[in-house]
Amino acid sequence: MPKRGTKKTSSTSKEKKTSSRTYGKTAGEREIEHAVLKNLIELQKVNINMAEKFDHLGKEISQLLSLFEVTARNFAKNAPPTAEYTKDKDFLTKIDRLLDQNKLLAKGLTMMEERLRERMYGPTPQSGRRERKPEEAGFESSLTSRTRAPPRF
Repeated sequence: MPKRGTKKTSSTSKEKKTSSRTYGKTAGEREIEHAVLKNLIELQKVNINMAEKFDHLGKEISQLLSLFEVTARNFAKNAPPTAEYTKDKDFLTKIDRLLDQNKLLAKGLTMMEERLRERMYGPTPQSGRRERKPEEAGFESSLTSRTRAPPRF
């Protein structure tokens, strides 16, 4: 006699349901899952292979850069002076001479300008050489009290 609350079903349909429930998937789903897992494993192998190759490539690039650095240092130490180098050196010495001449001309022009101002406006007191009277020892003159030549435009 059957128990309460249970229905009578055929035994073959019940076995199919339990077998599919235990695995949870049909044969087609299991094949797809197996193929996906296989592809993931292959993909991980490819990723590992690429990572190793990138590491190797990075090491080779760093070795190449160090080789370039060593070569550049040796070239800089042992480079013979070329015609361009001597031309550049001559050009730089000429520019240095021109700068020195320019300094001399600027000093001469400022001296000439000071003398012309003295002739036109009278002697101007030198800022550090002015003699002070004893009563002016603690007094600092303002800028307006000093005699200056007016600017010319």
